[in-house]
Amino acid sequence: MSIVLEVCIDSVEAAVEAQQGGAHRVELCADLLEGGTTPSAGTIQLARRSVDIDVNVIIRPRGGDFCYTPVEFEVMKLDIETAKAAGANGVVIGILNEDGSVDKERTRKLVDLARPMSVTFHRAFDMARDPYEALETLIELGVNRVLTSGQESSVLDGLEMITELVDRASDRIIIMPGGGVTERNFKKIVETSGVKEIHFVAPATRESPMAYRNPNCFMGGELRPPEFSLTVTDPERVSAFVRAAQGM
Repeated sequence: MSIVLEVCIDSVEAAVEAQQGGAHRVELCADLLEGGTTPSAGTIQLARRSVDIDVNVIIRPRGGDFCYTPVEFEVMKLDIETAKAAGANGVVIGILNEDGSVDKERTRKLVDLARPMSVTFHRAFDMARDPYEALETLIELGVNRVLTSGQESSVLDGLEMITELVDRASDRIIIMPGGGVTERNFKKIVETSGVKEIHFVAPATRESPMAYRNPNCFMGGELRPPEFSLTVTDPERVSAFVRAAQGM
């Protein structure tokens, strides 16, 4: 069994670390605390230059829900053009209507704009009103894969639905589990569902090099990560997933 391993990352350094660990592909984001938003043009360009593995870029103009204004939609189109020009292999999108259905018209426009890049529909799918209706819509639109936790808080909780989605999808679209995947539950998820691709994070922390640290000030809101602790991708954790996949 050959499992494609996609690592969710938020920096150029993390792309390099994911490749070192043996990942096949990265999903390049910014602001993972928000679930991932579109990275800068510079980040996309340098990540593409720095690794040989596939780089898929999330196209998400903000955190929050997936019902976008006309202006936000225009931003998404421009961001897809930026990713394409930078040599990205794929984009990761997701748009819903107010009633929780897939926004078919605007998704079709983004898919057409993205080609020949691959298109993943991200976990906006998990907020869809009817996952099986959404699946058929995405197949009709020619989307390449769906990233999903089975409409639950984690893949393990949504494993029954993921297995059903794989069965319904057959070879028409790739179902890629993501959300709470670890080295420990990886094998169970793959063997139960029969998926051929899997999405995960491999986080570690690195101490900031800052020697001077003002204790009276911080950046951002009150709920915040430690100012001088930097999140990175751990190549050894990525390698653990590689070994697990090779052992199946």
